[in-house]
Amino acid sequence: MTSNRTVNLIIRYLGKPILVGLCAAALILLVFPEIRQQGNGAEESSMDLDHRSHGNEWTGPVSYSHAVKRAAPSVVNIYTRTITKPSNHPLLDDPYFRRLFNNQQQRIQSSLGSGVIMQEDGFMLTNNHVIDGADQILVLLYDGREAPAIVVGKDPETDLAVLKIEADNLQPISVGEPTQAQIGDVVLAIGNPYGVGQTVTQGIVSATGRNGLGLNTFENFIQTDADINPGNSGGALVDSYGNLLGINTAILNQAGSVGIGFAIPADTAEKVLNDIISYGYVVRGWLGMDAFPLTQPIAKRLNLPIYQGLLVRAIYNGSPAFLVGIQPGDIVVKINGEPVTDRQSSISQIADVAPGAPIELEIWRQGATFAVTAVAGIRPTSPL
Repeated sequence: MTSNRTVNLIIRYLGKPILVGLCAAALILLVFPEIRQQGNGAEESSMDLDHRSHGNEWTGPVSYSHAVKRAAPSVVNIYTRTITKPSNHPLLDDPYFRRLFNNQQQRIQSSLGSGVIMQEDGFMLTNNHVIDGADQILVLLYDGREAPAIVVGKDPETDLAVLKIEADNLQPISVGEPTQAQIGDVVLAIGNPYGVGQTVTQGIVSATGRNGLGLNTFENFIQTDADINPGNSGGALVDSYGNLLGINTAILNQAGSVGIGFAIPADTAEKVLNDIISYGYVVRGWLGMDAFPLTQPIAKRLNLPIYQGLLVRAIYNGSPAFLVGIQPGDIVVKINGEPVTDRQSSISQIADVAPGAPIELEIWRQGATFAVTAVAGIRPTSPL
């Protein structure tokens, strides 16, 4: 009885304040619903943060070690040796002095660069300027082994060269899709800068399709701000997954220029590799005409009504352009339906056509426009 009476007293004295408090809280939530939303949002935010922190939903990696581990074994250091003989001297007419000079006065010049293993059987790519003129080429593998290399072929027009070594357990690099690379994508440059050993630098894709730099005949560079230093030439530019995007080839060498490097796209490099292995040279389409870009000042000087295209300067006898009647003074305004914007892109567009395949050209001549279809020939080392 005493306990029941106590409970009744507590309810009588405390029930009314509790009821009033609950009613007041309900009224506040009804008038200010954002309080309830803030509470739920904070809870959801905390849950999302916890999920992101402990799950696999990161929008970007905090480490690129996996990409490096995947790509680094495919990148090699290249050391070349060039023997420079003494210049002509009257004393060399004497057999004794000639023998003495040959034995003692030869100078050995060494240089360094990088390369990328493309196939398990030892074929690899590097820059042509890394090995050009070398008498000996030595490749240092990722695992510390050394192997002499032979030059399978060169393509100065892209500044690429194919080397071959004999070694077991080689790891070819995984090739990515440079055509899918976007400005802002994270990239890693792997190579042998200044001969210090394999080094990785990180940056982003700064631009794609960069040309008109005057470095090579065919230019379609991936531009990056990842540090590319002397010795990096011929090394790999890889994406954040370790896939090859390009072969590092050059930096902008001007006073004060920093973070402007260029890589040859991997699809271009693969074509050079496969063609050289198969044919000994790179097979490219060819029209056989010498042309230069039509600019507005030139058009005004020649009193022409159009300001864009390629002005044909000369035609090679017997060439595909000759056979379809293209003449000096004609202006090529479209190639395979695409407007001509610059000479560099047009050269690459024609070169990408397989010999024997048709090339549709739209020509402007003396106020009239007409179309012709040429059959691509095999490009020699010459202009268009």
